[in-house]
This record gives sequence, C-alpha cells and structure tokens, in this order.
Amino acid sequence: MESKEIYGAKMVDLALVIGNNLIISDLHLGYEQALNAEGIMVPRFQYQKIIGRLEEIMKKTDCSRVVINGDLKHEFGRITRQEWKETLNCIKFLKEHFEEVVLIRGNHDNFTRFIAGKIDLDVRDSYSTGDFLFLHGDKIPKDIESVDESTIVIGHEHPCIGLRSGERLEKIKCFLKGEFKGKNLIVMPSFNFITEGSDVLHEKPLSPFLKDNKMNSFEVFGVENFEILYFGKIGDIIRVKERFY
Repeated sequence: MESKEIYGAKMVDLALVIGNNLIISDLHLGYEQALNAEGIMVPRFQYQKIIGRLEEIMKKTDCSRVVINGDLKHEFGRITRQEWKETLNCIKFLKEHFEEVVLIRGNHDNFTRFIAGKIDLDVRDSYSTGDFLFLHGDKIPKDIESVDESTIVIGHEHPCIGLRSGERLEKIKCFLKGEFKGKNLIVMPSFNFITEGSDVLHEKPLSPFLKDNKMNSFEVFGVENFEILYFGKIGDIIRVKERFY
C-alpha cells in the first residue's frame, strides 16, 4: 500500500493518519435500505466491505485513536433497522481495536447520538489534535478564521475525479488539497462503496468550504486499489481535457 502526505497528514487508502489518529469520513451505513425504499434494488454488501477495508488499513498502520469525521449513518430523519444493527456493530468493532473512538456529527447524523449513547459514546461537533481541526464540512463555524489550528480536515463533499476514455467515464475517489481563508484545507473521500461521489471536474461543490473557493488551485490525489495517484491541480486537468476533447 503506497502512501503520500498532505500538510503532514499521511494518506493511507481512503483514510488519513495523523500521529496516532486514523481518520475516516462518510460511511453512510444503511444506505442500501434507503435505496431499496426508493425501488433501487442494491444488495446489502457495504458493511462487510467497510470492515474489510478497515482491517486492511489497520494492518498497515498503528493508531490508538480512530476519528469518524461525520455521516456514520445515512438517513436524515430516522434510524432504520439496518442502521441500528450496522452502526452499533461498527462502533463495537472500532472500540475493540482502538483505545478511543471519536465520532463527529455530520449532516446525516441527527439521530446518531441515540445509537452512540447505547455504548457511551459522545457525538462531537469537531475535534482537534495537534495542528489539525476535524469537522464534517457541511457548515462553516463562525469562528473558523480565529481557530489556532493551521489545517482543517473536512468530509461531506465525497470528492472524486471523472476520467473519460472514449464514451466511458470512470470515477476515482480522491483527496483534495487546498486552502480556506488562510488555513490549509484537506477534503477527504467518502469511506463508503456504493457511489464514488461528486466529480470535482464536472459537478458543483456541495461543501460551503468549497462553494466560493478557487477550486482550480486545489490539488487532486486519487485513490485506486490502495494506491495514491497524484493528478495535479484541478485547473490544469480541466485545461488538458479541453485541449483533447
């Protein structure tokens, strides 16, 4: 498994390693049941794949704390049967393998506190360690410019990059490296395996950290088969695409 660094944070597959912290984001447990309710028949495979991928990452790292940077579960306004089962099992798995589990509130986590409370786990708005501030990224705290940390790490965006080959468009999950109002900014890919996410080349950004930002200057690090692939800056990628297509 190849790893590279952004602002001193090591990218290991879809996770970040910062000191003794392993950070993942946007698991969206229970997503299959939500899709089934809409008539989209997706088999329930994601939980086992998430746990399997975590086990592979844990073999390559040595962290005592795991940070889930928002959206542990999927449904906004309720807790489905699948979410109850998988979220509890996931937290128990993490507690068995890490000394501390930190759960940050995402915009899909309105009811996650009820599940976490069953096993004495708090849901936080943000978490700070060293020079890094973790928050989900669906909203910007009012005091964000005055925080002491120099690097902000967000999820929420589910960034991926769409690469076209003929008529085929293949999406690859990616990390983004940029800035936000004088702070370093890292955008994490989602740790779910049903969708790749939002294409940074073809779709408008979701996070308010990115909507009014100069996205062309952001650097893209793709994640494919446990390898980290550097694609360069978004603006440069777009210029190359316009030249050849």
